[in-house]
Amino acid sequence: MPRPAVAFAPFAALFLAASPGWSGVVAPPPAPPLTSSCTLLGDAATGRLLKQEGSCDEAITPASTFKIAISLMGYDSGLLKNEHVPALPFRDGYADWVPEWRGTTDPAGWMKNSVVWYSQQITRSLGKTRFKRYVAEFGYGNQDIAGDPGKQNGLTHAWLSSSLKITPRQQLDFLERLVRHQLPVSERAYEMTARIMLLAPLPNGWEIHGKTGSGAPRHADGKLDFDHAYGWFVGWANKDGRNVAFVRQVQLAEKGNIRAGLEARDAFLTQLPALLDRL
Repeated sequence: MPRPAVAFAPFAALFLAASPGWSGVVAPPPAPPLTSSCTLLGDAATGRLLKQEGSCDEAITPASTFKIAISLMGYDSGLLKNEHVPALPFRDGYADWVPEWRGTTDPAGWMKNSVVWYSQQITRSLGKTRFKRYVAEFGYGNQDIAGDPGKQNGLTHAWLSSSLKITPRQQLDFLERLVRHQLPVSERAYEMTARIMLLAPLPNGWEIHGKTGSGAPRHADGKLDFDHAYGWFVGWANKDGRNVAFVRQVQLAEKGNIRAGLEARDAFLTQLPALLDRL
């Protein structure tokens, strides 16, 4: 049975208006105040670090960037077939705080609109044993899929400001291994995950595969601290046979900020063409 929608209420603000894919048109946004930030660029073929700015060793929630890992699991296991199969119907009780989530969703729409309930249908279908095995074999972050203390919800919530945590450096390593096809999944899983992550190209011709994520730390009482929201934008750029993995992670210092992932993405994409041209 689907989990009641009220169970997702603490996460609603972090997904509102935070899911659309990038269109390729970026106006330089005003820079939000930051508590911390990290920028990493790495040569995906060699693993050589090309650029590092900021603090990149704090382990935090992967939030919706974990959909990259879930996509690899889904396609490798055969639960996901292509960009449009399976198309799963929305059901009462699913997370529905974003209008685009209230209808039938396929893999392409899932990744573009960051649909929480679709992720959870994949992980439920995998089951705890397979899910745990994939996370361990990927060497993903702290590999802790316990979920919220005492709630036994790791299969559906571990990556949602819960037990599973990853540092920016670990994100970069995971992405580089993905690009090098060094994870224990099928070639089909690599191909389809790259396909549904594809965004509009940069003005200088680099092709971008990316995913945002928005999350928040927790207070001692377990409530989410939306005044210090986390934002991720991770992926890789390729041009003329070269692949550069990137991670941009910020923690905002704005009261009630709910667009941390989008802000991280949009600000970084204004900088990325020049960064890549200098490599």
